[in-house]
Amino acid sequence: MKYLRTGGVFLWVIMMLVSCSSKTYLAVTGTPSKVLADGTPDFSDMQNWAAHPWKKDPSDSVPKPLRKQYAPDTSVDVFFLYPTSYLDKAMPYGLNAPIDNAAINNTTDNASILYQASIFNASGRVFAPRYRQANYYAYFPTDTAAAIAAFDLAYQDIKAAFAYYMANYNNGRPIIIASHSQGSTHAKRLLKEFFDGTELQPKLVVAYLAGMPIAPDYLQHIKPCTTPTATGCICSWRTFKEGHIDSFVQKETYTAIVTNPISWNADTPLVSRKANPGGVLRNFNKIIPGVANAEIHNGVLWTVKPHFFGNIFFNTTNYHIADFNLYYLSVRNNAKQRVNAYWHK
Repeated sequence: MKYLRTGGVFLWVIMMLVSCSSKTYLAVTGTPSKVLADGTPDFSDMQNWAAHPWKKDPSDSVPKPLRKQYAPDTSVDVFFLYPTSYLDKAMPYGLNAPIDNAAINNTTDNASILYQASIFNASGRVFAPRYRQANYYAYFPTDTAAAIAAFDLAYQDIKAAFAYYMANYNNGRPIIIASHSQGSTHAKRLLKEFFDGTELQPKLVVAYLAGMPIAPDYLQHIKPCTTPTATGCICSWRTFKEGHIDSFVQKETYTAIVTNPISWNADTPLVSRKANPGGVLRNFNKIIPGVANAEIHNGVLWTVKPHFFGNIFFNTTNYHIADFNLYYLSVRNNAKQRVNAYWHK
């Protein structure tokens, strides 16, 4: 996807998030993680989970201002798929990352798992499988067939993780699917294969698939969310600076699903940043109220330049990396709202 072609900004923000997190979690480095005979990760091995209720990990973190009212709900599970953290253009491991590379996993854990997966720790038990993710540059392939194979390999790991989760951990619990960027590339496929029109669909509380376009007709039975309390539906958005229309968006042959992550409607006009309860940016323990507004515009989400100290240096027009961060508390609150609605429908 060409809107990911903001490499310098992407890498800078990743490093900004990792270096400024309140805690640094180090991936296990002593023992190689277990794999099956065909190379698929063995998901009975806790090392093959970036987040899991049975171990301490960054998804357990709660921003300091929210800790007093933190009351986790364990009646629901969250299956979270993280974005790309294999960013080296030289592709030293080929098109797919190894499952147990400590540097790549540390980037995943201290960026996405801390700043994104933690959003959902008040709404359910968080599971985030490690997978042999495709390299960042597989989105801009010189060999299309090889890139497709790389993404398929990544998805097969996720599919295996979900099957293992269902067989060993779910025990009939309702499920939230959440993802960002490459994670959403795979999450929409997971929804289509496991939920859309299947016996499992009634167990879907909601899906939050941020950072990738989803065609309105991609799923036949799972519809876009149109109210803050709708369940069994999908929320999706891609965030850009107000007024910016990227060239790749102009070339899209459909108008992608967009949900306003403040109002949680699909057809509302501009929602003021004053209605945004807060984002989480560099300092994980600081909630920034009113950091961004939100307006749906032709398949994308627009916001004014985010309001935070130091934003004078924030000059990109593509806010892809911050799709969740800008609306951290709004998403967190909404997930709890939908879980409550699910149990009372």
